[in-house]
Amino acid sequence: MKKSPSTNILLGILVASALVSVMFCGLYIHSAMRSRDLQRSLASAQNYRAVFVSLVNECLEYSKRNPAIDPILEAAGAKPKTTAAAITNKPAGK
Repeated sequence: MKKSPSTNILLGILVASALVSVMFCGLYIHSAMRSRDLQRSLASAQNYRAVFVSLVNECLEYSKRNPAIDPILEAAGAKPKTTAAAITNKPAGK
């Protein structure tokens, strides 16, 4: 019985296709793991930002009851600076 060369060619194509499929599978798994890590990092940063915004809002609410904290909030940039003209509320002279 004589072997035909087409069988060897088809077998070679099958092996090459299997190796390429394994390579693509590995690349997909690697990119999926990277994507999951990036999503986890993004969620952590968003949680940190939410906690920080909540803290700033609570400090601003506290400053309404106790204005002694205003210099700290102004230095941090959380509250606009108040000037002496805005505090006095005196009408302008004619």
